[in-house]
Amino acid sequence: MAEIHRIVAVRGEPLSADRVGVRVRVRLSGCPSVRWSNTLQARLAGDLVGQRAVGHLTRNELVQGDELILEGVETSAVEGLASTLRIAIDATNRAHAQQTEAIAEPTNVPQREADAIARDIGSGAAGADGCE
Repeated sequence: MAEIHRIVAVRGEPLSADRVGVRVRVRLSGCPSVRWSNTLQARLAGDLVGQRAVGHLTRNELVQGDELILEGVETSAVEGLASTLRIAIDATNRAHAQQTEAIAEPTNVPQREADAIARDIGSGAAGADGCE
């Protein structure tokens, strides 16, 4: 199954008075693998080259658990950074989906069929609380 992540929440934090910009924490839908994280970081590094107002932006240890941490984000960089980040996440998801498809082992049923069976089980169990 392909490794896919999406943005679920974003929050900002002020930095100390001697620093520029803010820390932005971008929560993802799950904890990415090292491979996914490295792909995203490389893609972002290339995509941010030449953008204005990213001189103070640091991406050290970009992925921490289920969050992306960007430090030194300035107001003037928000629009460009937001779209660049979304594009980089989408491209990373596509790249990993293609890699997964390329190395996928044959299965006994299509994924859609397995999902349908799981849905049927889930809807049949929805009324039972399982606790007594």
